[in-house]
Amino acid sequence: MRVRTQDANGDMLFGLSTADFLVNSSACVRQLVLTTLRLMQGEWFLDVTAGVPYATEVIGTGTKSLYDLVIRQAILGVPGVTELINYSSQFTPQTRQLVIPPSVLIQTQYSQEPIPLGPVTI
Repeated sequence: MRVRTQDANGDMLFGLSTADFLVNSSACVRQLVLTTLRLMQGEWFLDVTAGVPYATEVIGTGTKSLYDLVIRQAILGVPGVTELINYSSQFTPQTRQLVIPPSVLIQTQYSQEPIPLGPVTI
């Protein structure tokens, strides 16, 4: 598995040759999960099935039980993720933000230790 490294804003890094890539590591899998969570399904023209179906299954009134399931499935569907540990989400109605806190952990095929996923704001 090999992915191009991203900065804190999610922009790809260039100019450092092989140092611009994450290869066969938990950091690689974590970045793939974060990219998946930040991608709305249908947004990427090369694969309209990639991402999370926010528009159809997450956004709306009374969707708490559904959106947690959808987000869990999206995380578990990322290559390299072997287990989702301690999942939770926090929705703030006033700001209309859904946050996946730092306490969410994933287990990857590249490490014995779980790695933190969040915080991720959707």
